Amino acid sequence: MAATDIHGAIDAVWRIESARLIAGLARMVRDVGLAEDLAQDALVAALEQWPREGVPRNPGAWLMGTAKHRAIDQLRRRERLERKVELLGRQQETDEEGAPSEFDAALEDDIDDDLLRLMFTACHPVLSTDARVALTLRMLGGLRTEEIARAFLVPEATLAQRIVRAKRTLADADVPFEVPKGPERAERLASVLEVIYLVFNEGYSATAGDDWMRPALCEDALRLGRVLAELMPGEAEVHGLVALMEIQASRSRARTGPNGEPILLLDQDRGRWNHVLIRRGLAALARAIELGGSLGPYGLQAAIAACHARARTPGETDWARIAALYEELGEVSPSPIVELNRAVALSMAVGPGPALELVDELTAEPSLEGYHLLPSVRGDLLVRLGRLDEARGEFERAASLTRNARERTLLLERAAACG
Repeated sequence: MAATDIHGAIDAVWRIESARLIAGLARMVRDVGLAEDLAQDALVAALEQWPREGVPRNPGAWLMGTAKHRAIDQLRRRERLERKVELLGRQQETDEEGAPSEFDAALEDDIDDDLLRLMFTACHPVLSTDARVALTLRMLGGLRTEEIARAFLVPEATLAQRIVRAKRTLADADVPFEVPKGPERAERLASVLEVIYLVFNEGYSATAGDDWMRPALCEDALRLGRVLAELMPGEAEVHGLVALMEIQASRSRARTGPNGEPILLLDQDRGRWNHVLIRRGLAALARAIELGGSLGPYGLQAAIAACHARARTPGETDWARIAALYEELGEVSPSPIVELNRAVALSMAVGPGPALELVDELTAEPSLEGYHLLPSVRGDLLVRLGRLDEARGEFERAASLTRNARERTLLLERAAACG
């Protein structure tokens, strides 16, 4: 096998196995940062040895065996955790070809719990939001530092320092490697869901840069959401988030034109929507509803997305239902952005006049002062009311506020169309 093929295979194996590897190691050494370092050491060893020796028959087990050997060295140097050293020491003769041992079989039984623990640890509220996102993509998404930095348009050195600080913060705070129980569980689960959706949103509508979308981030978030739904099948909001992401992702191919330019929802070719993803999303939404109780914020947003997904044409969209769902969402999770979205739905259901009144009230909201979609929505309403000069100014202001080059071009084109 050529060297390029070997490196491609290593990259693929790492994407598949890294989360399981780090999760298993973290349970053994009780230190997420050390577990991630050990896994990286195993990856380096693979990059050195596999081009010479070939890809082993069971590459995941090879990586785990190599990492466990490194763990033994670490634990012995520290002269502690004697019981774990003894347990790991039994694996020093691990088959290089990856034949599973009794210990590995036991590890396989616990891997789901380990992955869940790793998710709750990487998304711990003791970390900043940026740190949670970076650590989650690194440990659970299998992304390299340079990939994460490129996706979020930050220097690689900055992102690397962010990850180092996050691991140090977890160690200094003595964050346990566990799934919390009781009231803390709901709070921590909300943090996990927030991180996954932040990753998805950055892929779906990039906040900055030259691209309207970054599909790889959407795929990473979807994969994490699906894994979480398998690990926590009784949590309605987990299924609600998966439903929301599946349905939104179904529009990806229709959201950009031949040259990468944005295409807004009502202008999209619905024949290009991915109906497999829509069916998966509707099934996840049904599962969230079946679990009982009122839908949470993600479930309600999924229900809104489902209204669009079920409409074969823009004219068939149930805008009154969408406006009502946004009103319910505003009660569950109050936010000026939710109110702005409700205004858009209201404009489609009853007309632009009442919607403009609601948007005008939002212009005094401090948190929306630099939010480019506020003047963008206001400009659209003004166009529909025939107030083109005012609309042009709103679109120009929106263009000055966005950091995404594609979106800026679109807004300036809309301003120019106002004459």
